Amino acid sequence: MKSYKRIFLIVLDSVGAGAMKDAALYGDEGADTLGHIAEAVGGLEIPNLRKLGLANLLKLNGTEPVEKPMGCYAKMAEASVGKDTMTGHWEMMGLQTKEPFLTFTESGFPEDLIREIEKACGKRVIGNISASGTEILKMYGEEELRTGAMIVYTSADSVLQICGHEKSFDLENLYRCCEIARKLTMKKEWRVGRVIARPYVGDCKENFKRTANRRDYSLEPYGKTVLDALKEAGKDVCAVGKIHDIFSGRGITKSLHSDSSVHGMRQTIDLMEEEFEGMCFTNLVDFDALWGHRRNPEGYAKELEKFDAALGEMLEKLNRDDLLMITADHGNDPTYKGTDHTREYVPFLAYSPMLEKTGRIADRDTFADIGATVLCNFGVKKPLGTIGIPVEEVFRLTNNAEEL
Repeated sequence: MKSYKRIFLIVLDSVGAGAMKDAALYGDEGADTLGHIAEAVGGLEIPNLRKLGLANLLKLNGTEPVEKPMGCYAKMAEASVGKDTMTGHWEMMGLQTKEPFLTFTESGFPEDLIREIEKACGKRVIGNISASGTEILKMYGEEELRTGAMIVYTSADSVLQICGHEKSFDLENLYRCCEIARKLTMKKEWRVGRVIARPYVGDCKENFKRTANRRDYSLEPYGKTVLDALKEAGKDVCAVGKIHDIFSGRGITKSLHSDSSVHGMRQTIDLMEEEFEGMCFTNLVDFDALWGHRRNPEGYAKELEKFDAALGEMLEKLNRDDLLMITADHGNDPTYKGTDHTREYVPFLAYSPMLEKTGRIADRDTFADIGATVLCNFGVKKPLGTIGIPVEEVFRLTNNAEEL
């Protein structure tokens, strides 16, 4: 069986496909990111996602299915507990999270931790509440500028975030403080999934704006992932967007920082011009960060349409022995209550010019089937402790595949 030379895996961050069976346990019963966005805007202009079968997989108001989809498609359930970035991405690469990361949404961080951060960083902490990124700047940004204090806050996710003005705080100092906070939060009682640097600019609460110089400091994966196995086997692993941060740089041979999801797609398309053998793993975060958390279905819809336009260019550039897979890591229904992620199924779309099997395939019980498919393709053994079963349909190729 001939394998693909390159696999492009694109994660549409938070583009959920309807509430999972256990969504009520997370307070997310009835959530439906894609379905509710389509309802809110009266339909999505996504001709390329439609070609791959998205509107055949999901009922999208005003967005019609196509008669003969080019791709194969299914829904994927998350086997891990939680509904965040790390659990979703780690699971795609074979690791199931069985114990949720700590959150401090209701109470803020313990005083003992705050005192340790203040002492080590040399700055007074203000904030220490759960809030959105825009809200926290309106509440405390001017005080930070005036006093030189440091804004620390959290959200519904397992995160400790530090805001710093790019001029008065200085980026390198902000990153230094985040590295300190990451070390402190390695303690079991304080262990959060990520520490995030949130730089911003502006001179008052009316015009404060976060910049693209965000940096994430994640826990390292607790075991070997698909990325580690690929790298050890001599394959290329190109990371676009925040993939490098999510996996703490492990198993990655080339990393590109993205300023936006549009930029991330541009970088991915540019990588298609390069010769490599392995995987390009892309995260497009703006769906989640700019529109999901801010509960803006119109902005979310426009972001989907921007992605679809770039997807059209990508489909034209795919080599015959390339495989494209598109999925998501969780939901974030912008029409739903609160500002948190939502526990949802995610779409799975796969396409290659060599595909023989197209249309609806069986739904999957875990995101890890993606990573298992990648390893199967390259003949690499799964690391000990990883889960996942390859998606067999993507290996049913046309008869003239042997010409490659």
